[in-house]
Amino acid sequence: MAMRKGSNVPVPASAVRVELGWRTGPGVPDVDASALLLASGKVRSDADFVFYNQPAHSSGAVRHEGKRTAGDTVTDTLAVDLARVEPAIETVVLAASADGGGFGRVPGLCIRVLDASGGAEIARFDSEDATVETAFVLGELYRRQGAWKFRAVGQGYSSGLEGLATDFGISVDEPQHTSAAPAAPVPHSVPLPPPPPAGAAAPLPPPPATAPPAPAHTPPGAAPAPVSLSKVTLTKEAPSVSLAKQGGTSGAMRVNLNWQVRKQFKGWGHKLGKAIAMHGDLDLDLGALFELADGSKGVVQALGNTFGSLHQPPFIHLDADDRTGARASGENLTINLDHISAFRRILVFVTIYEGARSFANLNATVTLQPQHGAPIDFSLDECTVPSPVCALALITNTGGDLVVQREARYLVPERGVSPQRTLDHAYGWGMNWTPGRK
Repeated sequence: MAMRKGSNVPVPASAVRVELGWRTGPGVPDVDASALLLASGKVRSDADFVFYNQPAHSSGAVRHEGKRTAGDTVTDTLAVDLARVEPAIETVVLAASADGGGFGRVPGLCIRVLDASGGAEIARFDSEDATVETAFVLGELYRRQGAWKFRAVGQGYSSGLEGLATDFGISVDEPQHTSAAPAAPVPHSVPLPPPPPAGAAAPLPPPPATAPPAPAHTPPGAAPAPVSLSKVTLTKEAPSVSLAKQGGTSGAMRVNLNWQVRKQFKGWGHKLGKAIAMHGDLDLDLGALFELADGSKGVVQALGNTFGSLHQPPFIHLDADDRTGARASGENLTINLDHISAFRRILVFVTIYEGARSFANLNATVTLQPQHGAPIDFSLDECTVPSPVCALALITNTGGDLVVQREARYLVPERGVSPQRTLDHAYGWGMNWTPGRK
């Protein structure tokens, strides 16, 4: 349902997905969705601000689920469980901020409210009058006589996310800085001597899945730290970042993989003497090679059902195997930063399980999100070699601090060599590999 500014509609669903959408292209600023939970027009504390650096509200009612790309269209999604919104909260403000320019340079900006259970569109508001604004309140969910409604707002701010946040009572520790666009990853072709053919890592007995640790609470009497709006972009010129310097010294660090849901060309077949194209669902797998301080090594991945564990070695856990990319949250690998001393190094990687023969022309993104630090983003759409495996980031324990090194390295296996064994050879892990399946 298309709406005009200032109009409102009932929201009959108990849970909704709020999609902020726009068209990307050269010179178009990056855009981020955020939400503020208000009581009497203000947040109760900085914890009522949900955005890329604070992706989940403590009540579980609002979550920032991240970005997805389909062609030239990008969506950034918020999940709102209206049934879990605390009684004191009257309004959930739905906002957007632009990084790298004003919203006048962002084509096709819109907000959609969808029924979370079936995906039916409840409301849509297209913003068409933006100029120099760098933050926008596009809409709000609000209570009226025990029921929820959505209002199209369209209020702009020239002071960016910092100005918007402080206007609603958020304390910000630093001004928002515009970050440069990430440099295109440099593809690498790595020829390797062909070892004996192998498939996947030898499976380890998967321990029970465990949930990420609860967010740390501020000690009684201590002033809460102001919210940081910083974002980290690793480039060829600045390829590494210290998690300690970004505040990522404890809690859970989520590594998220999301990709475009589409049919991918698989190859050629023949029917009645004619060549035909064959396509299949794209299935990418997120994983990690690990080496612990005690010398033990292994892999966390869906292949072989080696999902790891968060609260016992290796303190790394893969939440599930997303076979199609259809889940809004994609695939998530969680690293327990409360056990930094246990890690020696971690190599985060992505492989193509089926649906494509290379990362070329695939729209996939990876975000490293520390629970108490700035997000680190990678894009996987610049591969120019026939590579089915990409080393994303190497995380190394350096003097008790985890340092994230940008890799963005596309590897080309020799014939008969698995992607995992190719990674092992390239980074000197020295593991034994046996065939596996999922």
